[in-house]
Amino acid sequence: MSSNTKKRSALGKGLSALLENAETDITSKSNANGIVGSIATIEISSIEANPFNPRSNFEKEALQELSESIRIHGIIQPLTVRKLGRDKYQLISGERRFRASQLAGLTEVPAYIRIANDQTMLEMALVENIQREDLNPIEVALSYKRLIDECSLTQDQLSQKISKGRTSITNHLRLLKLPPAIQAGVKNNQITMGHARALVSAGDETIQIELFERVIAENLSVRDIEAILRGEDVAKKVTNETETNKKTSSPTITENEYVFKEHLGDRLSTKVDIQKSPNGKGKIIVNFNSDVDLDRIIELLKK
Repeated sequence: MSSNTKKRSALGKGLSALLENAETDITSKSNANGIVGSIATIEISSIEANPFNPRSNFEKEALQELSESIRIHGIIQPLTVRKLGRDKYQLISGERRFRASQLAGLTEVPAYIRIANDQTMLEMALVENIQREDLNPIEVALSYKRLIDECSLTQDQLSQKISKGRTSITNHLRLLKLPPAIQAGVKNNQITMGHARALVSAGDETIQIELFERVIAENLSVRDIEAILRGEDVAKKVTNETETNKKTSSPTITENEYVFKEHLGDRLSTKVDIQKSPNGKGKIIVNFNSDVDLDRIIELLKK
């Protein structure tokens, strides 16, 4: 098996498989029993940042909070680095902890030391980035694109390797077709991914920008954008919906619930519906096409 095949196989198991590898673990080699996971203490001044890290912005307040925690409790989860030369290391993962440790005034940090070439470094950085909970959709999309372009993966291969639905990957990648101003709006939380996906379907950049500005100025929902693109009068539609709701007292789903429905549908690669009753009860409906499709969805939900 070629080294490239081994590397692809490791990526399929996620970041832990890339990091917890005895063949690349220098710290374990000096350990008598050869157990992966032994930790070295190295000077923080000998570590340089990861040039392949796709994330460049770190929230100052959150970083300061982490710094205070490290100052009091120390680093609970060691960094992971690769050795560049004599007493010189480069960060593989843990950049927030690294920066916070610098702020806390630490001179030494615990770390796992790995053997990694530039390609492996890139894969590790991108996979770790994707697995974070606080990434915005544009950061996720850019990470997907780099894995596809620079690691020579198809969308299907990427879907298998990071355990994400192909539909979700496709929807994220489509966001990169939006004008820079709208992408910035997603990154700055001016609009949701649901809004952005609806704007993608507008196609024409001029229309996309116009609708983006209306979303901000008029607080339009995702369904409002979809209605506008169908040629409906949104102001009239909102009035009619309000009158209907007064008569039937049947609640419509909120914007947050709509975004959740879309997010779950992307994750499971199927249609998801939310039905609510006036008394506050309701149900989430996950559609499937066959027993095999149901088994696939069940396995995804177990992860």
